[in-house]
Amino acid sequence: MPSIGPGVHVPLVTPFDRASGVDWTSLERLCADALDAGAAGIVALGTTGESATLSPHERDGVIACCAAVCNDRGRPLTAGVGGNDTAAVAREVERRSTGVDAILSVVPYYTRPSEAGIVRHFEALAASSAAPVFPYNIPFRTGRRLDSAALLELAAVPGIGGVKQSPGALDDDTLRLVHEAPSDFLVLAGDDALLFPMLCLGAAGGITASAHLCTNLFVEIHALVTEDRLSQARALARTLAPLVDALFAEPNPAVLKGVLAARGRIPTPDLRLPMTPAQQATVDAALRALAVVENACE
Repeated sequence: MPSIGPGVHVPLVTPFDRASGVDWTSLERLCADALDAGAAGIVALGTTGESATLSPHERDGVIACCAAVCNDRGRPLTAGVGGNDTAAVAREVERRSTGVDAILSVVPYYTRPSEAGIVRHFEALAASSAAPVFPYNIPFRTGRRLDSAALLELAAVPGIGGVKQSPGALDDDTLRLVHEAPSDFLVLAGDDALLFPMLCLGAAGGITASAHLCTNLFVEIHALVTEDRLSQARALARTLAPLVDALFAEPNPAVLKGVLAARGRIPTPDLRLPMTPAQQATVDAALRALAVVENACE
């Protein structure tokens, strides 16, 4: 399988059928659609994929389904494996990493370990993994921030391939990370609304849930920035911004699933508790924003 690299990677939703099971046909189609539209790779079992409420059997099935599509198209697959018990996560990383191209693992949450403890956590995961490990730095969800000094320390650890950086803002710490990271350490933007500015700063790409929709346009933003055609990239990012905002008006992936269901791409907008479907008015607003983008880019 290919190595994970720069570009826009799509973190897939997990579609559910009317009996609350995984709809494997829709999952396969979503994966193929994203790659055929130019996505650099797929992320399975991320937050967007509701991995926390999937059974072990379902998680195995999601990986197998996505791996088949990615293999067929020669694109990389990243698997989400996270938790706040280092030994347990390391065992799962060891098991899972033999069938994927990278592991995405969230900073340990809830227990709020020290920064030194988080670094040791990721060192243990890297030592257990057959694929590069990418820490997922999202303090909004974890309650613990991994700052640039720690991330740059991890950049020197064998087996750490990069980071999904989701600080919620373009702060000084993220600027330092992008500017000082070695060239083989991929900084991937994790906040959809910040994809364009992060790329301009030097991020290698993004893990972008909004790119389920208009995938080719998000891919084009990355291409335009890479080619230093910043005015065109800025205009396209402005066109997409209202859609991105609308998709995150309620906790992800509720609105996104509502839009995908309304467009007939998945059978239901359902999520598993404690997540609940988005309000219809919120979905309708996102559908209107999507229609504006589609009309503008015809």
